[in-house]
Amino acid sequence: MNNNEIKEFTKEKFQDLKAEKGILYVVSTPVGNFEDISFRALYILENVDLIACEDTRVTGNLLSHFGIRTKMMSYYSNVEENKLEHLISELKNDKSVALVSDAGTPCISDPGSILVSKCVEQGIDVFSIPGASSIINALVLSGFPTEKFYFQ
Repeated sequence: MNNNEIKEFTKEKFQDLKAEKGILYVVSTPVGNFEDISFRALYILENVDLIACEDTRVTGNLLSHFGIRTKMMSYYSNVEENKLEHLISELKNDKSVALVSDAGTPCISDPGSILVSKCVEQGIDVFSIPGASSIINALVLSGFPTEKFYFQ
């Protein structure tokens, strides 16, 4: 599938799905290969009002690859506290926000847990858009028993 076919498929498949206002979407991004992103993640990234991302250059490459032009703002570890109130204000003013990290799922060894905690505390809905998980991939490929594992 080329990018235009992906966009058309995504629009058709998720035509009834809306990026709801006042929602924080925690969106998993690919770990190494852009084509590992889910159609649902692409739909959300294209239809939210704002994307808070760890590095706008990295996320910009992903968005550009799929022809997505959603407004971005940087949201990395050193600015989390400073930008927290702005994002909460946007959400309370019925803006939809996607939170992404450079690769994988935000809040897992990446920024985002402070924002998610504040949203929960403030009664703002948080939805997770799952995707690639480097820890699960590593576990599966390790050959170790997978019934129990510890991640630190």
